[in-house]
Amino acid sequence: METTTDGFARELWRRLEAIHTVTYFADESKEEAAAIGLRGFWRMYFAFRAAPLGVCSAGTVTAAFFGFAPSMVERAIPGVWELTTPAAALEARTAAATRTLRRLAAVSVETTADDPWVRGVLGDAVDHAPAGALPLFVANRDLPVPDDPVGALWQLATTLREQRGDGHVAQWTARGVAPAEVAVLFVAAGGTERDALQPHRGWTDAEWDEAIERRTAAGHLDAGGGLTPAGRALVDEVETATDRLADAPFVRLATTERRQLLDALTPTAVAVGRSDLIPAINPMGVPLLADG
Repeated sequence: METTTDGFARELWRRLEAIHTVTYFADESKEEAAAIGLRGFWRMYFAFRAAPLGVCSAGTVTAAFFGFAPSMVERAIPGVWELTTPAAALEARTAAATRTLRRLAAVSVETTADDPWVRGVLGDAVDHAPAGALPLFVANRDLPVPDDPVGALWQLATTLREQRGDGHVAQWTARGVAPAEVAVLFVAAGGTERDALQPHRGWTDAEWDEAIERRTAAGHLDAGGGLTPAGRALVDEVETATDRLADAPFVRLATTERRQLLDALTPTAVAVGRSDLIPAINPMGVPLLADG
């Protein structure tokens, strides 16, 4: 299937990521998590994000999430399922995200969520996205879409966000680059800063430095830790391939419809960006929108 390289997938990611990621940073998420017996950010994070997978091993979650040190995942999984259930976590995360989006974006998110064309396009994209080897995408795809329009918008954005993320993981895996090595390349490429990523993914200094050594030996990092031309080419290759995979669900959209979808999602993404809820330098490396 042909996909475009018109920048749509990257711009869509900025919008979907902003809508999805409120679930990890908002007070509403902490409140909803505490109500089901989850206290502490990382218990909430792993329970909320892993809930579509059901009760499964730490190894399964580590593989699906990809970027985390196994030891960090093991501190939360499967222990969180002794405190609550995946069903309760799914309900809590949707409730929290819905409340947060209504607080931050008010009229804009209601307008977008109530637009049957937007919901139809996003729903069609979920239905037609390639699903092979994309575990978090498939797990979210198979969830019922909430009746609440804002909850439905958040779930559709989340499902498509995970589709992109799974594709990104597949691209790095196919090239034999381990999770910690991806992290050091991401920082070297300017995607985020080490202090914003390493502690949030659980890598020790020794593990981080070993990853740097392996990528230096592979010719992707120079002696100062910067990207070599080969390293830049590798990162660009993976990002371009990821964009193509993320574009595939929308191949049926005309250029004008692509612009229409981005325009419809922009006010909510801008409201999230302006709220300062998500740090400008963040572990996801998403450049937040501040202007429509």
